[in-house]
Amino acid sequence: MSEPRSNAQHRRRRSRTALAVGVPLALTAAGTFTYGTDLGLLGGSGRQASAAAPAWATDTADGFASVNSLGQNGTYGGRGGKTVTVKTLADLEKYATAAEPYVIVVAGTITMNPVGKEIKVKSDKTIVGQGTAGHIVGGGFFLGQGVHNVIIRNLTIRDAYQGIWNDKDHDFDAIQMDGAHHVWIDHNDLRHMADGLIDVRKDSTNVTVSWNRLSDNNKTFGIGWTENVKTDITIHHNWIRETEQRNPSTDNAAHAHLYNNFLEDAPGTAIKSAYGNYSRGGTKMVLENSLFQGVNNPVIKDSGAAVVQRGNFFSGTSGRNESGGTAFDPKTYYPYSLDKAADLPSILKAGAGPRASIGTTSASTKAAAATTLTVAQDGSGQYRTVQAAVNAVPANNPARVVIAVKPGTYRELVKVPSNKPHVTIRGTGGSRKDTTIVYNNASGTPKPGGGTYGTGGSATVAVEADDFQARNLTISNDFDEKANQNVIKDQQAVALRTAADKVFLDGIIVSGDQDTLLLDTASKDRLGRVYVSNSYVIGNVDFIFGRATAVVDKSVITLKKRWDGSSAGYITAPSTAANRKGILIANSTVNGDVSAGSFYLGRPWHAGGDASLDPQTTVRNTNLSNAIRSTPWTNMGDFSWKDDRFAEYANYGAGAGQASSNRPHLSDAQAANQEVADWLAGWTPSAS
Repeated sequence: MSEPRSNAQHRRRRSRTALAVGVPLALTAAGTFTYGTDLGLLGGSGRQASAAAPAWATDTADGFASVNSLGQNGTYGGRGGKTVTVKTLADLEKYATAAEPYVIVVAGTITMNPVGKEIKVKSDKTIVGQGTAGHIVGGGFFLGQGVHNVIIRNLTIRDAYQGIWNDKDHDFDAIQMDGAHHVWIDHNDLRHMADGLIDVRKDSTNVTVSWNRLSDNNKTFGIGWTENVKTDITIHHNWIRETEQRNPSTDNAAHAHLYNNFLEDAPGTAIKSAYGNYSRGGTKMVLENSLFQGVNNPVIKDSGAAVVQRGNFFSGTSGRNESGGTAFDPKTYYPYSLDKAADLPSILKAGAGPRASIGTTSASTKAAAATTLTVAQDGSGQYRTVQAAVNAVPANNPARVVIAVKPGTYRELVKVPSNKPHVTIRGTGGSRKDTTIVYNNASGTPKPGGGTYGTGGSATVAVEADDFQARNLTISNDFDEKANQNVIKDQQAVALRTAADKVFLDGIIVSGDQDTLLLDTASKDRLGRVYVSNSYVIGNVDFIFGRATAVVDKSVITLKKRWDGSSAGYITAPSTAANRKGILIANSTVNGDVSAGSFYLGRPWHAGGDASLDPQTTVRNTNLSNAIRSTPWTNMGDFSWKDDRFAEYANYGAGAGQASSNRPHLSDAQAANQEVADWLAGWTPSAS
């Protein structure tokens, strides 16, 4: 099975209700950004490889750098490669230009020779400063055509200036990319260069620039300069001060999302701003909750470009402040949350640029930094099993605990009890397939103490704690139905069961046959919201089921043949309580190697014969393969699907069909009230 590729990257959905999601993803990743013995001692050779990567090396990008496209599923840099500490130009260049992945820690000041030198970074690299000590002087980094999956973080890059303010002769940038993709530039201090601080050129795309200080320069940040309209870029939480132009200038960007940036032109200084944010050519720009202080021409646009403004604040500005045209909804591509524009000076003066430690920077999120527990079968972690790490989480823990699971197959049962909230289980491999938690209990499997497990009890991973997250791993139940046909009667076999609120399943695979993914609540009267994003769900009979208020968004639902090779099944079996929302499948793909017209989208599960339930499944804006029946809903037991809530909206593909009495479609007005945000009801999922 292949990883999902992004047909979602440039797909637009008819979004009527905004989904404001999360704090900055990159800044709530596992572990604080700290330095010490985890990096090893600095030897006289100027470099040292450490046995294990520090916790911050598993951080991943947010924004467009997190989007799965061009064969790259997010941006995680050198994660999984060796960690090396460098103090010389020779060592920095050696590892940055190597073919294999590296996490490169810059432990002091490195001066470029000759001046203006730009190291040609290759793919799969993290280059990061050690605390505030990592300085690159007189040059920077170049990312060429096809280079991808690069993180440049926590560095000061400075002083290539050649004495010419509007320098057209020295192309000495801090960071330049020509045709690169999936790049994350985060928590750097970039200043006083001969040309630009950041140049994103020649259709470079899937770039996120976050939490940087950009200052003391003529040309700050240029994007584009081709006729193509391909670049997707996110620019957030940057402090741009005492710069003249390109703050940024964005030319022919397909999607430019700028939010929570602070542009400052302080009085009494020699540098005067010519303009602030510039939308050029065919750019589609969304500009949100940014602060412009003293800036001339704070927002300008070409006649053919778009700028959609909302929530911005302007203080002491003059000249052009423009908006117009239509752009896009960033929440179609990734979750994010907004700080208030008025709060940005205090937030960014405290949080932007290199820091001794990087935790949750946004002042709008006061959560404590995550504790990280490491699991590795080979003994290189703190624990050898996932359950042992769960057991180590203190009861009623007040803050996030991340269980970082190294690659391997963990054959075990895992239960996260209700008194251990705020737990993240995250695979640390380069792929969600690298880390697998698997077991093979079925409903009818005998329990050691007598009786059988039952459907819910068969789960490989059971989650009963609120605010749980799973990321970058596979959860599977590999019960063998064929081998047990005459041995075990009840063959439902759950891979993952959730019975909690605010469960975020991000970038995972959930695999089984019958009853793969049970999305439940703690009790019938309790709300249980679940958000499944950028994931695979695999099965054949009722394999997304339960009474939770659950969203499967931007994911792949893979249909699987039965144990005897036949093709027949049901995707959903909701058991929704009355007056609650059930299962929403949105912006996803349904496929699989099964016969045409053999699968239903769902049927109503009135658990225990409870007639008071009102099961609901909505499938919208989703690509349906020809495996879906032309009458996609069916009865279950004595309960008719027509008495409950089953509908489609704006689906497409070979399995889509026209509205009829046997195939109800939502009207546009009805669909406006059945968006992802309606299901989540004020909860804003964010990876942590």
